[in-house]
Amino acid sequence: MQKAYLKNLNVEIIAANEIKEERAKFYSYLYPSTKMIVGDITSNKISKEIINYSKSKNVNCIIATPPCQGMSIAGNLNPLDKRNRLITYAIEIIKKIRPKFIMLENVPLQLTTKIKYKGKIIFIPEFIKAELNTMYNFNDVDLIKTMDYGIPQMRKRNIFLLVRKDMNFLWNFPKPTKKIINLRQALKNIPSLDPLLREGYNETLKMFPDYEKKKKAGLKISKFHYPPTHSKRHVEWMTKTPSGKTAFDNKYNFPRKKNGKRISGHYNHYRRHSWDKPSRSLTQNNGVISSLACVHPGHCLVAGNERKRIYSDPRCFSIYELLIVSSLPLNWNIPTWSKEHEIRKIIGEGIPALLVKNIFKKLLLNLQINTHKLAS
Repeated sequence: MQKAYLKNLNVEIIAANEIKEERAKFYSYLYPSTKMIVGDITSNKISKEIINYSKSKNVNCIIATPPCQGMSIAGNLNPLDKRNRLITYAIEIIKKIRPKFIMLENVPLQLTTKIKYKGKIIFIPEFIKAELNTMYNFNDVDLIKTMDYGIPQMRKRNIFLLVRKDMNFLWNFPKPTKKIINLRQALKNIPSLDPLLREGYNETLKMFPDYEKKKKAGLKISKFHYPPTHSKRHVEWMTKTPSGKTAFDNKYNFPRKKNGKRISGHYNHYRRHSWDKPSRSLTQNNGVISSLACVHPGHCLVAGNERKRIYSDPRCFSIYELLIVSSLPLNWNIPTWSKEHEIRKIIGEGIPALLVKNIFKKLLLNLQINTHKLAS
């Protein structure tokens, strides 16, 4: 995702690393000119290949986004999750390549996540600075909200921007935009969709007589604006849930097990987005109604109390809508052979592409300014 707009800035991605074969194939399909090194960076063979190839190509910038599942609120929140230590392998690679610029990106909880370092338990930022502080200057602010940069998503990210000290300048974030884009603006004129029920096509038509009509209207917009598939029980609860609310707030139509017992869960599960706000942070499970805040805001079709009211779009965002709230190109060349759940994971895990573009525009501007100073 990060590379989506970098080509427009004449920033070339020389090499990339991915441990999963399917994910690597997806990336290579989008960016065939980039050398894909498939494998685990904890392997000496893979790390050496990354280092040697990068040095041979004079790579001058590294973007590192180690897995965050161990520290994300959508993950298991285990501070000693072994995936949290992948940052240590990334730092070792960086120290050997010594690029001019580094972008390290992760979830905000990285700031308060601890790892074992030289026999001690310390915070990840302390580790990063202990390893790189003598060679690199760090940005002044390292925690930002993507919605402050013209992106209709409330995603917070911890991003370290490093510049090698011999470059003699700081790489900071661009100034935030003044206007926040909410979902009413971002999804304006996007056709409503009824979900496809897991219980079958006939059950879908009983509940949604206009299913086919809406589906055709959606596909006219994009081949990726098609109905997600959901459980009938989940759909029924969400038809009674207003915009911005969770089905847990319902008195009668709340999430329950098949035996009728109320389901316990996070207050953001079974939650619709709000029209008047940006999207909440996407997760890799953005196609699951019961996951964290991932249901379409919906439109009120029938007003009244809970028993009478009906809200449209009792479903998760379509892939097309995910592209919008993630600021990805709407013509992004997604491979047709990729499975829906994999596409959703990739979009849900990634940092919004427009933010990366703006961050690198600021770097390029800094380089121009400093080049001019040296020439004067």
